[in-house]
Amino acid sequence: ICCISLGVIFKDLLQFFSFKLKNVLLNYPKNLNMKKHLSLALCLFLLLGCKVNQYTGKKTINFYGNKTVFPMAFQAYADFLKKNPPIANTEESRKIQRIGERITAAAVAYFQHKNNSGYLKDYAWEYNLVNNSARNAWCMPGGKIVFYSGILPIAKTEDGIAAIMGHEVAHALANHGAQRMSASTLKTGLDILVQKSTEKKPEDKREKLLAAYGIGSQVGILLPFSRSHESEADRIGLELMVIAGFDPQEAVGVWERMQAASQGKRHPELLSTHPSNARRIQEIKAHIPQAKALAKEILK
Repeated sequence: ICCISLGVIFKDLLQFFSFKLKNVLLNYPKNLNMKKHLSLALCLFLLLGCKVNQYTGKKTINFYGNKTVFPMAFQAYADFLKKNPPIANTEESRKIQRIGERITAAAVAYFQHKNNSGYLKDYAWEYNLVNNSARNAWCMPGGKIVFYSGILPIAKTEDGIAAIMGHEVAHALANHGAQRMSASTLKTGLDILVQKSTEKKPEDKREKLLAAYGIGSQVGILLPFSRSHESEADRIGLELMVIAGFDPQEAVGVWERMQAASQGKRHPELLSTHPSNARRIQEIKAHIPQAKALAKEILK
């Protein structure tokens, strides 16, 4: 299960913004101190790009507003469905639709409870099932969700579908897509700054420094950033499914079945965009009491 920002479609959006930044930097006037200006610009980006996440209340890096991201995501979603026609008028497709509506209704209840019901006004929720054997589901920014038929045996029950649906809706609510686009833009600037800063180094030393930076930025920053999003989506998704009236224990069951299905086929957690299944099971179990308490507070 993954956020679409790690998939082919959302990667196009990342490449678009990265290309624009690279184009500006590579055509920077040679008589100006680009390293100095770029360093200042990156610091300014960090200062101005910190926004409060409306679900979690935490400050996050996010350079892109919904008005920028949502139209592109909606178009990418429409293009995907043209190439992958949704399954319609089946028991499974109706179940995906029905459960999706219950989970998003839980999101509405959450934001009403927080006196922030206007937050969801630009979201346009859509839930589709497509024929694909991959054990996957994803959500575009703005609430465009796809379940692959291959994930249904892992979901197994309506509560299992709700666990997966909650996780995907959580990615949209927490603006993880825009955050990953922002991280990609920031890394593009850092890449060029590092390249420019090492231009006068001996070539063999420069290659080693660039290689060390590449590995360090990936393993030490980008992958942990992605794993933190997945863990956050697990927690938020658990809360949403409980608010919607589903059994949170089935979230544990989903990851136990996923663990059994992917035995021996996963990268070490350190090199993965997702936490290990064992860690997710442990963290979900630990969060169930808090999710139940939140649901009780909202539904009282």
